[in-house]
Amino acid sequence: MPDAVIAATGLYNPPFTLSNAELVETFNAYVARFNAANAEAIAAGEVEALIGSSVEFIEKASGIKSRYVVDKTGLVDPEVMRPSIPERPDSEISILAEIAVAAARQAIEAWGKPVSRIGAVICAASNMQRAYPAMAIEVQQALGIDGFAFDMNVACSSATFGIKTAADYIATGSVDAVLMVNPEITSGHLNFRDRDSHFIFGDVATAVIVERADEAEGGWDILGTRLKTQFSNNIRNNFGFLNRGAPEGADKADKLFVQEGRKVFREVVPMVSDMIVEHARDLGVEPTSLKRLWLHQANINMNEMIGRRVLGRDPAPGENVIILDEYANTSSAGSIIAFHKANDGFAAGDLGLICSFGAGYSAGTVFVRKR
Repeated sequence: MPDAVIAATGLYNPPFTLSNAELVETFNAYVARFNAANAEAIAAGEVEALIGSSVEFIEKASGIKSRYVVDKTGLVDPEVMRPSIPERPDSEISILAEIAVAAARQAIEAWGKPVSRIGAVICAASNMQRAYPAMAIEVQQALGIDGFAFDMNVACSSATFGIKTAADYIATGSVDAVLMVNPEITSGHLNFRDRDSHFIFGDVATAVIVERADEAEGGWDILGTRLKTQFSNNIRNNFGFLNRGAPEGADKADKLFVQEGRKVFREVVPMVSDMIVEHARDLGVEPTSLKRLWLHQANINMNEMIGRRVLGRDPAPGENVIILDEYANTSSAGSIIAFHKANDGFAAGDLGLICSFGAGYSAGTVFVRKR
């Protein structure tokens, strides 16, 4: 059976950046208005006063300094605090497909081969714009790709699950190349009125082309892929098809992103660290031989601890790639951004790890070797 190679990647950054200072100013204006409007109830102990945010709190808690967003105007308005993304007519490409196509075009240009070589398109992301038709099929149409396409959602692990799926299609001889895209407009499902999470996410799109090794020119051999899921309610979003069946709960906070951050940290860090070490052992790879880690960009403290557990020491500068400061958490796209932006300086035979983890819980590991 043919082996698979990561042949090219692409990245699309939305046009707007949003700093922590801007988020804090908006959030604190909302808090001041809320506390003033509920002053009597707060004094009577009937309503709990809201606490303001700060740049220092955000950076210490997450390592995030800024993020890209598809719309900024609504996010800096304390009376709105959500992105303004007008609906498009069905005759126009959807915004999720549009940013996926932008990332895909960059990957295809870097690949340097005709799209006729691609036999499948996978849209692997957390924040899907709609249920159907699949965004992947829309991307396929926009790029003029034959074959088949479908969407898949495994939350923040979607990209590694997508790479595994693409590699399996190639191994079975179903296709010669797969385009896997990760468009994430996470701002649409983020509660910007929640102090513990209003800063977490950013918008972006990434793309990966996975190709048969015997047809690839350069790139990265996929040495092994592994997936794991374990049910947990600690990261959740209850927005879905059945919401209109219970309209009284339409505005509940759990229809947006909700997490128990401390529980997630305690449970996910050992799960992912052990998974990486065990997968490396089964592949005959010594974790200390990994030249670079491209981990899911959820929280700098999680990434640093996983890096130490895997390598058995503090990672050297640049060894455990961090892009959180510029991008924030971009859900499924985070590890792909890290790989795309920081895969230089490798000689043939050097090893690296792409790893993602998130709601589910879910996790995926992809060990790669420079060709």
